[in-house]
Amino acid sequence: MLSQKTIEIVKSTAPVLEVKGTEITSTFYKNLFTDHPELLNIFNHANQKKGRQQTALANTVYAAAQNIDKLESILPVVKQIAHKHRSLGVKPEHYPIVGEHLLQAIKQVLGEAATDEIIEAWGEAYGVIAGVFIDVEEEMYQEAEYRDFKPFVVAKKVVESECVTSFYLQPKDGGNVPTFMPGQYISVRVMIPGEEFTHIRQYSLSSAPLEKFFRISVKREAEHDPKGRVSNFLHDEMTEGSEIEVSAPAGDFYLEDGSSPVAFISGGVGITPMMSMLEVVARKAPDRKTAFIHASRNEGVHPFKEEVDNIMVELENGQACYIYENPRDASGARFTGYVNEDILKQYVDAGTECYVCGPAPFMKAVIVMLEEMGVSKVRYEFFGPAMDLSKKESVSV
Repeated sequence: MLSQKTIEIVKSTAPVLEVKGTEITSTFYKNLFTDHPELLNIFNHANQKKGRQQTALANTVYAAAQNIDKLESILPVVKQIAHKHRSLGVKPEHYPIVGEHLLQAIKQVLGEAATDEIIEAWGEAYGVIAGVFIDVEEEMYQEAEYRDFKPFVVAKKVVESECVTSFYLQPKDGGNVPTFMPGQYISVRVMIPGEEFTHIRQYSLSSAPLEKFFRISVKREAEHDPKGRVSNFLHDEMTEGSEIEVSAPAGDFYLEDGSSPVAFISGGVGITPMMSMLEVVARKAPDRKTAFIHASRNEGVHPFKEEVDNIMVELENGQACYIYENPRDASGARFTGYVNEDILKQYVDAGTECYVCGPAPFMKAVIVMLEEMGVSKVRYEFFGPAMDLSKKESVSV
């Protein structure tokens, strides 16, 4: 238990973190990796370069400081992060290292303003926050069918579009894969020749749970800076028979049981978790009213169209809608341009459960539109460090 004085100090200094948070976390990561380069085997190097991880950590620390006297209120956020930590292999012994360097960064950035009393209070608070994460993550480790990473083999590799390829992964030991909730993800760990550290990436499972394999569908990230190191390696170097390390399924974005109308709304490679959900609906509740809305740049980069069309035939009340920004053949798209409220209203009403996944600007736009339409149940998934896409946030569309 934290003393009232410690709570007051932490809460009173929280506004400073709101202003200086990203500077503090940037300093933290720089010092952390200088002293403990081995942790680069866990962290996503690309997110570090883009600054996304620094911002995500700053937001988490700020939220924890604001709620230090009622940490249970941020438990949903803790669980979301804990899923990622468990999938990446974060361990209890990592937390003291992080705590030491976080306090060091606070002192380094704030200078004389970070008095011994403030640093001591933050040290105590961090211990409590870390304890919450450790306990939640340990519970998740115990629930998983195996800890850490396990060797798998690429059993099949299938090109789904001009930029997306599916990899069917089977356990090297010949056993069954763990079950999972439709919408969850796995982490894959690869060692790229010529590089010092391993790379870990999290990919949504793109098919319904089956005993013999996981399917992930990976977009080749060739247009960004830096380019997708892992996605390009998977596309170019991983062949049938190649070995890859995989962690047990994780994530709190998944299809919930129910009978109310459901809509899967995706942009780009955000279609991947929706495929798993759609397959489960077809298998378990083919009479459930289902809308599948997908936006792509054009037909060439649109994966799974034929697969979705075939599933729609199996559903008693299913509709698919495809929107192409720049269609190569205007007759091939249901709509052209971008997802808008008029399109959504044709497939979604206030009682529809909506699942949204895609690039952050796409999700921001869709979620705001759904809120304005009075849709109350909207769930969404992120690639990489999470952001708040609520209507009040200043996320660019």
